Amino acid sequence: MNENIRILKPFFRGIPIIIMVMILSVLAAKKYLNYVTPMYESTAKLKLADVQEGVPSANLFKDFDIFASANKIATEIEVLKSSLLIDKALVELPFNKEIYRKGSVRSVELFNNSPILIDATFSSDKGLNKRYGLKVLSNNEFLFTYPDSERNIKGILGKPLKIDYGTILVRLNEEYIKSKKEVKIADDYEFEYLSQAKLMDKINKELDIVAVDKDVPVIRINLKSNIPEKASLFVNKLAEVYIRDYIEGKYKAADTTVDFLKGEITSSNEKLTKSEDNIQNFRDKKNIINLTQETETDLRKIAQLKIEKTNLKMSLDAIKELNGYIDSGKDNYLDLAANFEAFTDLLSTEMVKNMKALQAEKKDLLLTYTPENDKVKIIDSKIKDLTDYQIESIKNTEKNLQVKYNELSSQIGQAEQAFVGLPEKEKQLNILNREFNLYEKNYNFLNEKRIDAEIAKSAKIAFHKIITPGDIPASPVSPIRAIIIIVSAIMGMFGSLVLIYAVHFAKAKVNDIYTIEKNSNIPVALATPFIKNKEEIRETFLQEAMQMDLKGLVGEKNILAISSFDKSSDHRFHSLNLINSFREQGRKVLVIDATGELEVENDKEDYIDFSEAKYLSYTKSAFDNLIKEQMEDYELCVVHNQSIKKGSLSLVFMSLANQNFVVLDSRQTAEKIILKIELLKEEYNLPGMWFILNKTGYNPSIFSSLKKMYRQLTNK
Repeated sequence: MNENIRILKPFFRGIPIIIMVMILSVLAAKKYLNYVTPMYESTAKLKLADVQEGVPSANLFKDFDIFASANKIATEIEVLKSSLLIDKALVELPFNKEIYRKGSVRSVELFNNSPILIDATFSSDKGLNKRYGLKVLSNNEFLFTYPDSERNIKGILGKPLKIDYGTILVRLNEEYIKSKKEVKIADDYEFEYLSQAKLMDKINKELDIVAVDKDVPVIRINLKSNIPEKASLFVNKLAEVYIRDYIEGKYKAADTTVDFLKGEITSSNEKLTKSEDNIQNFRDKKNIINLTQETETDLRKIAQLKIEKTNLKMSLDAIKELNGYIDSGKDNYLDLAANFEAFTDLLSTEMVKNMKALQAEKKDLLLTYTPENDKVKIIDSKIKDLTDYQIESIKNTEKNLQVKYNELSSQIGQAEQAFVGLPEKEKQLNILNREFNLYEKNYNFLNEKRIDAEIAKSAKIAFHKIITPGDIPASPVSPIRAIIIIVSAIMGMFGSLVLIYAVHFAKAKVNDIYTIEKNSNIPVALATPFIKNKEEIRETFLQEAMQMDLKGLVGEKNILAISSFDKSSDHRFHSLNLINSFREQGRKVLVIDATGELEVENDKEDYIDFSEAKYLSYTKSAFDNLIKEQMEDYELCVVHNQSIKKGSLSLVFMSLANQNFVVLDSRQTAEKIILKIELLKEEYNLPGMWFILNKTGYNPSIFSSLKKMYRQLTNK
């Protein structure tokens, strides 16, 4: 048999139970839903301010560590969860008072739907967190009851009533009564005033604040409550309080910053003025107008003087050389060939020309006159005058250049004196200027921040905004009726399946041929189906008799023993009908009955009853001899054996038989019987062991089994 079909057999058999359990589970779930308190959820979405937009983008406090923090989503979520903000929100909401209409099974909170209003003042916290009873008798009277007490205090609507630790005032809610046509006022009520701590605990249990996404600055505020209006009111109020608290915090921070900056600006201004005075005093003391320009001017002057000195030095050296040359040959001046490049006076040039002209003229006169001639002497005198003048002029020029050279050297020395102590002056001036620049930069920065702070102080707005307010939910989020009903049905189905299979495996019946083959090597000779009609019995057993013949189980003079383990009645049906089938086939059958159950069904000629007590003392050989004597005129012998478990002679007849058939009932025989029979076969060496499975494929419904059990109990 297919393994899957075998596994599903208990399921198909238990379908009625599964359906019945599922129906009961659904009915129980619906009953539960009628009494459970529904929970409603409201959600408000809050967009956080972007630091790149609006007033926060001015980065008012970015340069101060105490303000240097951007809006981080996780931080803002923790701020929203803080007890400070929740406490501020609850102070503005009427959640500290709860009024219930008391029912037989559960109490329902009324909130804004209460026909009565209760105001109370308590002198001690001992009066809080207690569920007081209130029974309205009429439009004028009521009875007040303490928790866990049967003592009633009579009160009048509209008049204060003194109670322990406080006073209460019960009055009619006229507006609500007018808005409703039919309002039941006289009823049992309960009310409770909650302490702030208990109210916050109650809110925190149902409050959930999460980010829509880790990279998206949007926060979702969720609250579950049994009153939809409460859920909506709280999430909106918390978002409102958060934004208001942010504005107040920003204003206080800006105001504090303005005061701080004003003080710092005054101090910085004083330091800046003092620094300016220090620079001015230093410049006056050191006669500094512009140190950089003055230094550059002096450097250019020194450079120019040094260039002039260098040029003058070259001219002086040249004139000295010329003077030495002329001085060494002054007696023969006209024979000298002096280089007058360093002596460029125009008069000297003209004099040299005149001397050369007089020298030429002298040469011409000497051709005519003697050197002693007056004309020649006059020319020599002229030449001598010019020569002396020329020599003296060169000497004077040398002296003049030397004086100029010395004067330039002196001027350069004086100019270089201006650079003595210059690094120190530059250092001091740089220190003073750096100090001034630092104070000036600080002063300008503080003034800019003061302006930003004053702008932030005057802009009393927040760039946090509520993008989705919390609406009053129309349907509860828990319990979800459809899911609970479906889950109840599924749980009922699985529970019944577990029970069915647990019972199935606990009973561990034979069930089918597969179970026999799995637990034993003994083959199955016949698999008899469950027969409902008597007409089918004859046909079924004739077929089984034929099958036994074809398998060679019904030989000439063979002894067939039909047995069962628990009760002989378990195999009586097979014994009787196989005997009838063999006889109908024309066989002459000897029936040996070890139980006495077949006496009525057989003729005395073909029937031997071994159920009497006297046969208990017979040996195997004695039974063997008796049976062989009776078998002389018969083709086949069928033994209707005792039960193996209780019968004293069952094993004896099984050992005498050529073929042993053990009947197993698929619905009643335990699976462990198969192994016991296997052990008996091995222990007693029983010949020709075969199994007959009765009611194969029979899978009655649970109702049929219950009906049968009922009949059995009734008969007993």
